[in-house]
Order: sequence, then C-alpha cells, then structure tokens
Amino acid sequence: MKGKTTKFLQLEAELSGYKRVMREAADTIINENVSDYPIFAVHQQEVELGIPIAIKGKVKGNWSINATTMEEMISKNIIKEEKIDSFKTIYKSPKTHLCCFVLSELGAQFVFINRERKDI
Repeated sequence: MKGKTTKFLQLEAELSGYKRVMREAADTIINENVSDYPIFAVHQQEVELGIPIAIKGKVKGNWSINATTMEEMISKNIIKEEKIDSFKTIYKSPKTHLCCFVLSELGAQFVFINRERKDI
C-alpha cells in the first residue's frame, strides 16, 4: 500500500501544473450543460477519448490530458452500463475534485485529485 500511496502523491505533484486548465475545462463542461461528470484522461500515449487540452511536448510536463465525460466513457464501454450507479457514488464533486482517468505503466485507474483554487 505504501508504494501505491507514494505513486499517487508523485502523480498528484506531476499533475499540479495542469490543474488550471483542467479546472477551466471542467467548469466549461458543466456550465455548457455538456455533462455533470467531467473526466480527464491523463496519458503518455495516443488515446482516442475526449478532446485534447494539454499535449505532451507542447506543454511543460510528461503527460497529455484530454477532457471527456462519463457519458463518452459509457458510450466507449470504458464504464460498463451496470457500473454507472456505483461510478456515480464514488465520483467526487467537481467543485472540490478533478476526476482523472490515468493510463500509465500501472494500468488504467480513476484518481480524484484536489481541485485547489490557490490561483484565484
């Protein structure tokens, strides 16, 4: 468990530089009534999911980030129909957290990071 916690803290630190753009995208997704469930695909390889908002090599950092939604992830069968209700129960408020779908050497997992609004 300790190794997993260390990896999470490292990931959260690496993603801190992307929080502003993720917050803006989450607010747009919600305010434009696209979805109440914004999700960010965090990856280092090509993925066909969502809309790119940060591209590795064009931004500072080792990650690319695509803005997507729960609905798109359901339509692409990443979130199974029978798991929608349980996903909604673990989904943290986008007012306080950013939902990241992290694709890494550890596999694919959902991670919620603190939204922090220190720049306001």
